[in-house]
Formats: sequence, structure tokens, C-alpha cells
Amino acid sequence: MRKVIRRGVPILALTVMTMTACSFGSNEATNEMDTPPTSYVEDGEELVFDEEPSEEEPADGNEEGEEGSEDGEAAVENVARELYLIDANGMVVPQTIELPKTESVLRQSLEYLVDGGPISEMLPNGFKAVIPAGTIVDVNLKDGVAIADFSSEFKDYDPNMEMQILQSITWTLTQFENVEKVQIKVNGYDQAMMPVNGTPIGEGVSREDGINIESGNVTDVVNSKGVTLYFLAQNGDNTYYVPVTRRVSLKEESLAAAVNELIKGPSLQTELLTDFRQGVALLDEPKYDNGVVTVNFNESVLSQLQSTAVSSEVLNMLALTLTEQEGVEQVAIQVNGEANVLTETGQPAEPVSRPELVNTGSY
Repeated sequence: MRKVIRRGVPILALTVMTMTACSFGSNEATNEMDTPPTSYVEDGEELVFDEEPSEEEPADGNEEGEEGSEDGEAAVENVARELYLIDANGMVVPQTIELPKTESVLRQSLEYLVDGGPISEMLPNGFKAVIPAGTIVDVNLKDGVAIADFSSEFKDYDPNMEMQILQSITWTLTQFENVEKVQIKVNGYDQAMMPVNGTPIGEGVSREDGINIESGNVTDVVNSKGVTLYFLAQNGDNTYYVPVTRRVSLKEESLAAAVNELIKGPSLQTELLTDFRQGVALLDEPKYDNGVVTVNFNESVLSQLQSTAVSSEVLNMLALTLTEQEGVEQVAIQVNGEANVLTETGQPAEPVSRPELVNTGSY
């Protein structure tokens, strides 16, 4: 049975998401859940980070001291970062956390992935850090490659968690625009594979290698490619977006493959949810024009306001999924070829940009 969410009242779309009563399960389910919060990039605004690492950073990753205020106390400024943590279902999930501003953003990001480290008092309920306790980390950036160097404590992890650990490190570091891939060292020594279970690293790991990987119906790795989809998961009364990489045939056009896989929904072997209802179909190949992808669905995509509007979750899932594709900046939605689609607030569904920050709620 398809795992869908269902809400009884409209919620705010295309802005910072507010919490609202909703439920999930089958179409008849009545359990309540909240809308995952996101923060959208305004039209015409470039998605940037508050502070980016650069090759001019000190090679040892040492942070410069904070400049004191007039009374001698250091002023502390926080910035939002995405940390990829492990949820109760063992999935690697981005969580937006406010961290103290620093020039050593790469090293800091990994330090906040260490179990028992500074993340301990900030962990959302049901989530855990991924790097073994006591691990000391350092990061250098060279030619787009973040070289993460860990102390020997790094080797003290469950072999079954090795892929999640590698994905967490990779996706946390590659949130920064000038980091393309990640290499691993332990005590200064290059690692061609992960140190416990031997997962290959080679010359580096990137987002193209996937996250929360599932094979789908494709078993031929050589003649397939990965598309990263965003579904929903529940933590108590709250929901959040989870990226999943699914293999599809090389013959399929990537944008159409991504949308069709979203429509199929999450694997029944997971606890993930969707807000695409039964009967939703893509009527045409997605059209790409100058950074904007237009997707044309049948009327089954309309699930709000007496089935006259599209839900915020559907828009968010589409925006997060399709902007994973190179060159895609916005997503526009049509129904039966018509662009006058409403959101659940009753407003026209304008082209949607990727949320600047994902899963920003407090749990």
C-alpha cells in the first residue's frame, strides 16, 4: 500500500514552512503530523552560504580568535549549516543547525558530526551523530577536494554503518560550493577504502555516488544511473525530507526519470512517506528552459482545497529532487497543460526554487 501523508487543513507554501495538523499512512489514515519546515530562496536571489571555505584557509585548519567586544567578552555569531545525521530508521538526513561562525567551516562541520562532541546538546530528537566519539578531525581543501583527516578513534565504528558514515561526511562537506568531492585520511595516511568494512573511496567520493542508495528495479549498475529523490519521514509529530538515490536505466531522460520515480513513491521496505496520490501521472516530458523545468501532470496531482490545489509537500519534493539535476534552478508546475495552478493557500503556484535550508525545525 502506498504510504502517503494526508492533512485536513491548508498550510503555508513557498515561504518558511509553518507547522500544521496533518496525518499519514493510507488515504484513510488520521494520525497527525506537522509540515517539514524549509526556507526558500527568493526569485532572482543567488543561493549562497554565509561563509564559504576557500583554498586560502590555513592548511592546519586553525581558527582565528574572535574579536572581543568593548567589555572584553567575545561576540558570538551563529550561522545555519546542514549536518547530515542518522535518523531512527538509519537514514542519512540533512538537519539545519545553528553553529558558531568560524573561518574553518569545513573542520567545524565535521566536528559537529562527532558523537559526544559539541552537537550533543543540539541533536534533534531521534537523530544521532555519525563519527565515533573522541575522534579528532582536520580538513584541508585543494582543487575542489576536501581532504578529511581523522584520528585513529575514527576506526571504532559499526561496520554496518560504514556507508552512512561516508555519505554523512561527503554530503555535509559538499554543501559548500567549492567542494566537489571528499577524500579520507586516518592519522595522515590516505585511505583507498574505508578502514573497517572496506567501502571503496578511490580518488574521492562526491554526491554523484548517492545517498541512502536503493537499487529500485534496476540491477545493472553499468547501464544505469542514479537519481536523487526526496521523500518524507516522521519523527513523532514532525516530518522531514529525506534524500534517496535510486538507480534508473541510462536510456531514461534524467528529469523525467526523477519525476516518475517520485510518483512511484518510496520503497515499501522503508518508513518513508509521500504526498503524491494514486493516479498521478506525468503527461509530457519535463521541459527545460534557461534554468526552469516545467512539469505537466494530470489533475490527480491536485489534493488540496477540494482537489483544486497542489500541496506544499509535493512542491517541495519536486523542487528538492529536480534541483539536484545540474543546471536546474526552478520548477514550474502545470496541470493538463495549464499553468494557472493554485497552492493550498489559494495563491498561484509560481516557479519554485530549491529551499536554501532543509529541515529547519526544532524536534
